[in-house]
Amino acid sequence: MLRQYELVERVLAYDPDADEAMLNRAYVYTVQKHGTQKRASGDPYFSHPVEVAGLMTELKLDQETIVTALLHDTVEDTLATVQEIERLFGPEVARLVDGVTKLSKIETMSDNERAAENLRKFLLAMSEDLRVLLVKLADRLHNMRTLHFIKSEEKRRRISRETMEIYAPLAERVGMYEYMREMQLLAFEQLEPEAYATITGRLSAIRNEEGAQVGSIALQIKQSLAEAGLKVEVSGREKHPFSIWKKMAERHVSFEQITDIMAFRVLTENEDDCYKALGILHRTWQMIPGRFKDYISTPKINGYKSLHTSLIYNNAMRVEVQIKTHQMHQTNEFGLAAHWAYKQGERPDGQVGWLRDLVEILEATHDPDEVLEHTKMAIYQDRIFAFTPKGALFQLPKGATPIDFAFAVHTNLGAAAVGAKINGRHVPLRTQLNNGDVVEIIKSRTSEPQLSWLGFVVTGKARAAIRRFVRQKERAEIAEIGRKLYEELAERLPSKIGKKALADAVRRLKFQNEEDLMVAIGSAKVEDRAVMEALVPGSAANFPAGEEWPRQQRAIAVLGLTPGVAFKLADCCHPVPGDRIVGLRRPGMGVEVHAIDCMSLADGIDADWIDLSWDARTDGAIGRLRAELYNRPGTLAEMAGIFAQNHANVVNLEMTQREKPFHTYEVDLEVRDLAHLTRIISAMRASDAVAQAVRI
Repeated sequence: MLRQYELVERVLAYDPDADEAMLNRAYVYTVQKHGTQKRASGDPYFSHPVEVAGLMTELKLDQETIVTALLHDTVEDTLATVQEIERLFGPEVARLVDGVTKLSKIETMSDNERAAENLRKFLLAMSEDLRVLLVKLADRLHNMRTLHFIKSEEKRRRISRETMEIYAPLAERVGMYEYMREMQLLAFEQLEPEAYATITGRLSAIRNEEGAQVGSIALQIKQSLAEAGLKVEVSGREKHPFSIWKKMAERHVSFEQITDIMAFRVLTENEDDCYKALGILHRTWQMIPGRFKDYISTPKINGYKSLHTSLIYNNAMRVEVQIKTHQMHQTNEFGLAAHWAYKQGERPDGQVGWLRDLVEILEATHDPDEVLEHTKMAIYQDRIFAFTPKGALFQLPKGATPIDFAFAVHTNLGAAAVGAKINGRHVPLRTQLNNGDVVEIIKSRTSEPQLSWLGFVVTGKARAAIRRFVRQKERAEIAEIGRKLYEELAERLPSKIGKKALADAVRRLKFQNEEDLMVAIGSAKVEDRAVMEALVPGSAANFPAGEEWPRQQRAIAVLGLTPGVAFKLADCCHPVPGDRIVGLRRPGMGVEVHAIDCMSLADGIDADWIDLSWDARTDGAIGRLRAELYNRPGTLAEMAGIFAQNHANVVNLEMTQREKPFHTYEVDLEVRDLAHLTRIISAMRASDAVAQAVRI
C-alpha cells in the first residue's frame, strides 16, 4: 500500500503545482473515516481507496481525480456525507465523489434490476464528467485484483460476470486496453477456471520452449525496418489468454489449431513511418489476405489508431503485427485517460458520441432487461463505417441497417424514415450495411416508427426509440379504449357524472391524472366495480367484486356484402371487431375478410377488393397473439390466469419455439372486439411471467 508521502510525491512529480495540503487532508480523511474496517483479505479497508488513487497517478490525472479516488467509498461505507466533502474539499470533488459512490445494495431487486440500476446511474453520472468513469474503472480493477480473497464462489462469479459484461467493454470503449485486458484475465480465471489453467499452462510451456523465438522474430522485424532507414521499437508477446479462449470458442478449434499465438508491436517516430514500415513488412514476408486493417485513416470509435496486419513468418508461422507511433500507443493503452493527463492542458468533451447515445437510451426506458440489452449493444459490437450523402461519417455495429443509421444521425430522422438508398440504389429498410456505404434516408412527415423494425435493427438507440414510440402509441390507444369503457360504465350509474365527480374518482383511486385512470381502465388494471364506487360511493354495493358488466353476445356480421354471400375471416391476420377490414373476392370462391394492414393483401392483386365494415351486431371473433414466456415454473399457468380473468376462451395453444430463457407460444382466443384483445395483451405485458406479447 502506498504511504501518504509516496502518493503525494507521485502527484507532484507530474504536477508540481498540485495542492499538496488537499492531497494530505484527503489521505488522512479516508484513513480516519474507514477506521478499523477490514477487507476480505484482512487488510485495512482504507488500503483500497489508496491503491485506487495510486492507479490514477499512473495515468497522471489531476488532483481532483486523485482526491476523488481517495474518498470514493466514504459516503457509502462511513458516516461521511457529500455535504461534508464539499465543505472540506470543494464542490468539484464532491460532485465527482457523488458520481462514483457505489449504490447501496437493494436485496429485493433481482440481479438484472440491480445491475441495470447501477449501470443507469453510473452512465448518467459519467456522462457529466468522464473522470467518474476513470475512477470507477480503477476501483473495479483493484477489486478484481483482490477478488480471490472472497470466500463465496457464487459472489466471485457474479462480480466477474458483471466485470466481463459491463466494465471490461466500457474500458475498451474509452480506449483503456490495459485495464480491459487485466479485467478480462481476472474474470476469465473465475468464470472458466479449467480453461484458464489449460491455456495459461500451454502458454507457459511455449514460453519455456520457444522463449527465444519471440525475441528472434522481433529482432528480425527491427533489422528489416532499420535497413530501410526506419528508427523503430519492436516488442513481442503471446496473445492474451482470454483472447485465445474466445477465438477457440468462436472458431470451434483446439489450442493447437490457433496459429497466430504471437503478436508484435512496432512503434515508429511518426505516422508516415507507420505506412513505410507496413510496406517493408509486406515485401519481406507474405501478408495474409483479409487480415489488414487501417485504424489510422479510420480510427475506432474510442479513438484507437494503429495499422494491423498478419504475416506468414518463414512459410509456417502466422504472426500479428501492430504498427503505430509512440503517441498513438500511449493514447491506445490509456484512451480518454491520456487526454486527462495534467500536461495535456486540453480536456475532451465530457459527452463523447457513443456515451450521448447511451444516455438517450437510458432516458427512453426504465425496464432493467432493456437497459442491459441496449447498453451491451452500444458497448460491445464490432463496428462498420457508413456515410451520409454529404460525407458525414457514422460508426455502427456490424449488421446495422438503414434504420439504425437514421437513428444514429438523429432520432427524428429515424422516426420519419420510410425508405432508403444505399450507394444510390433503393433498398429495403432491413438491408444490412457494409463498410463504406453511402446511405440516404427517405423520410415523410406522416411516417412513424413501426413495431416490425424491432425484428432487424441492432443498435440500442434505435430499439429504445422504437419501443418508446410504440409504448406512447399503445398508451394513447389504451387510453381511448379506457375512455369508451368509462363512458359505458358512467351510463349505468344512477346519476349523471360531471367533471368534479371524475376528478374525485381520480383522487380516490390514487392516480396522477385523468389519462392515467383511462389507461388503467383500458388495460384492466382497475376493476369496473372500483371505478363505479369511486365515481358514486355506494353505487357498487350490489355488484360483486371481480365481475364485469354483462355484455350481450352476438353473431359475426359485416357490412358491404350482398345478402347471402359467403365470407370467412382470414387466418393470416385474424381480424376482430374494431379492426378496419377489406374483402378479397376471387372467381368461384367466397369473400375473405382481412385487416386493412394485413401483409397478405400484397398477394391479392388479382382479386376484387371490397370495402367492408363490421356490423353493429358483431360482438366476437378469434384473435391471435404471440407470447414469449420466461422459462420457469408457473408462467404458463399465469398466462392462462390472465385469459380467465379477462373472460377470453382459448381456442388453440401452440408452442412455436423453445429457447433456454424463453418459450414462445401462439394463442387463438375468442374475444369480443379489438378493445377486449388489447386489454388482454396489455395485461400480459404487465405480467412478470411474460417477456413479450404481440398480436399476430
